[in-house]
Amino acid sequence: MKFIFLCISSLFAAEALASSFARASFKPTHRSVQANHAGRSALTKRDSSPLCSSTAPVKPKMFIISMFSSEADIWYEDTTLNLYANNVTVPGFSSLFPDAHCTASGEVCQMTTGEGEINAAGSVLALWLSGCFDLTSTYFMIAGISGGNPHRVTTGSVTFARYAVQVGLQEEFDHFQTPSNATSGYYPQGAYYPDEASSEDYPGSLYGTEVYEVNENLRDRAYYLASLATLNDTDAAMSYRAKYGYSPANQPPSVVKCDSATSDQYWSGSVLGDAFGNYTSLLTNGSGIYCGTQQEDNATLESLLRGAILGKLDYSRIIIMRTISDFDRAPPGETEVYHLLYAEQEGFVPSIQNIHNAGIEIVKDVMMYWNGTYDKGLTPGNYIGDVFNSLPGPISPDIGNEANYIN
Repeated sequence: MKFIFLCISSLFAAEALASSFARASFKPTHRSVQANHAGRSALTKRDSSPLCSSTAPVKPKMFIISMFSSEADIWYEDTTLNLYANNVTVPGFSSLFPDAHCTASGEVCQMTTGEGEINAAGSVLALWLSGCFDLTSTYFMIAGISGGNPHRVTTGSVTFARYAVQVGLQEEFDHFQTPSNATSGYYPQGAYYPDEASSEDYPGSLYGTEVYEVNENLRDRAYYLASLATLNDTDAAMSYRAKYGYSPANQPPSVVKCDSATSDQYWSGSVLGDAFGNYTSLLTNGSGIYCGTQQEDNATLESLLRGAILGKLDYSRIIIMRTISDFDRAPPGETEVYHLLYAEQEGFVPSIQNIHNAGIEIVKDVMMYWNGTYDKGLTPGNYIGDVFNSLPGPISPDIGNEANYIN
């Protein structure tokens, strides 16, 4: 009887402890369900969309690529732009986001791919395969949020990349089961050392999706235009930033030229952050600067590249814009588990707002200076394409190595 009483007492104590922990732990909602954050107005969507017509395709000047609802909703709220004026159901799009949304003229369109590399690849491939759009002169702007390296950026910042590096496509070991001198558990495929910016660490096996390079001249123009915008910030975001004792982490948002890392995994910590920074430098032959981490860009760029190879679109007309919603590593005195799972970093609201604040400056510029500038295209001064040189051009690749080039 005493034993039963002790068991029951222990059970109540355990439940009380669990309840107390649940009340004390404030786990932030995952980004994909943060659509209705504070200050966001309710959205009323149209009831149905027509199927596209391949006999009269829409010919956009700008196509905005979002990855999930909040990234898309900020554009729908712009009633001047009015992306709900012309809605098209596209065969092969995500079942969650089956439509493309365009202005009445069809000059600006937007799509939502769904999150992660597989969703992004499938939806963007469906876009140019569908025949719904004439994309031969369209500019594409990847416009989403990402995690950020506090040594390069801060929350709310707007980044523009020249390179996107698929850091998740590597051999992975439990770091506790690697040699004592291993800097991380990530090893490039076919290499025998963990991620280091050393030629001996270069992957011995490439799939072709490891790194992409886009038009630097277009990137620089987009950077300048975004620098004209007033960036959103909040007291809550500033408060969390203050936990970092160094710049730029503890500074206000800014516009930055730096590069983007793709991995389906959510991760946190300086061990991984430093490893992926080294891998970015390695795959770009020393010129890439890792500052942001996201889940889709390499997949989106591969699908666009395949369309460019077939003459369906122009690969020189791609902008990679990512705003920083959170940090990729914890501030001093905070564990990485708490940082990723529980910390209220408060960067989500300004990062979503700044997608539009910065991005609309680019959209307006494309519309205003289409004739004579954007219609002709901004000629790249650098190599553009993938690590295989799949898209022949006048400038020799500065990524990859000759042994792997197709052209």
